[in-house]
Amino acid sequence: MTLRVGLPDLISPSYFPAIAAVELGFFERAGLDAEIEVVFPVSQTYQDLADGRLQLAAGSAHAALYQFEEWTGCRLACALSQNMYWFLVVRRDLKPVRGDLGVVKGLRIAAAPGPIDGLRRMLQKAGVDPDRDLSIVPPPGSGSSISFGVTAAKALESGAVDGFWANGMGAQVALEGGYGSVVVDARRDDDPPGAADYTFPALVATESMIEDAPDVVERAVHAVVGAQDALKEDPARARTAASHHFPSQELDLILSLIERDSPFYDPVISPQKVESMNRFAGEIGILSDVHIPYERVVATRFEAAWRG
Repeated sequence: MTLRVGLPDLISPSYFPAIAAVELGFFERAGLDAEIEVVFPVSQTYQDLADGRLQLAAGSAHAALYQFEEWTGCRLACALSQNMYWFLVVRRDLKPVRGDLGVVKGLRIAAAPGPIDGLRRMLQKAGVDPDRDLSIVPPPGSGSSISFGVTAAKALESGAVDGFWANGMGAQVALEGGYGSVVVDARRDDDPPGAADYTFPALVATESMIEDAPDVVERAVHAVVGAQDALKEDPARARTAASHHFPSQELDLILSLIERDSPFYDPVISPQKVESMNRFAGEIGILSDVHIPYERVVATRFEAAWRG
């Protein structure tokens, strides 16, 4: 059987360890046949996982709650990397100050379902009303795109939006193009405080998959950990992993992005991360019991695989 690994965004560093695990042969070395499939938005990724059209999902961890209410029916198998991983980018001519979320007032900001949750909560904590102080919209063409971030960057360049909240590839394209400036790098800035811990990218499996084929999920985790280690040891391997999927401009950028992000390629999901994520999920109304035990969220049986 070919394992279908679904992810909501392809041409980005967001879920890159899952892509690398397939393209660099780590799934194959683990005795698994696997392929990457783009399923946008992330809510649909998790619906396809629940329906059995995907065997594994690589997506924002908190977004699994759109489909698996109260964490019933799925488990996080490992982290693909640490911390919330999106960027807020606005028009360069606005001369934004790093960390000043007030700059978005009156603007049209593009954001995808799933990632939008982190943006809205950050704005609220900064005293900006996401429903009244700005317009949050999808960029033109994002519904059929394999890269929301690149699509958003192109929309910013054309003037269709004034900014976007998206992945590191989209941010870098806008920076390289000279028309975008970063206001927030959520993974590193942690402003407002605690925002970095709202969510993180994870490899997710259904409970039934874990029960019926635990060896398959464990080998998949080993494959991801192998890819994370390989990218940390030699980020240049990112270009090989991306060569079948990325257009030329984004292919040229991926090495620098993976060099920047590889320190965050850690598969461990700590109890503190789960506690913070559940608190965030409760604040945005997709989780009623924010005290659900760690073991109900994380497939702890694979913790040994996190160590390689």
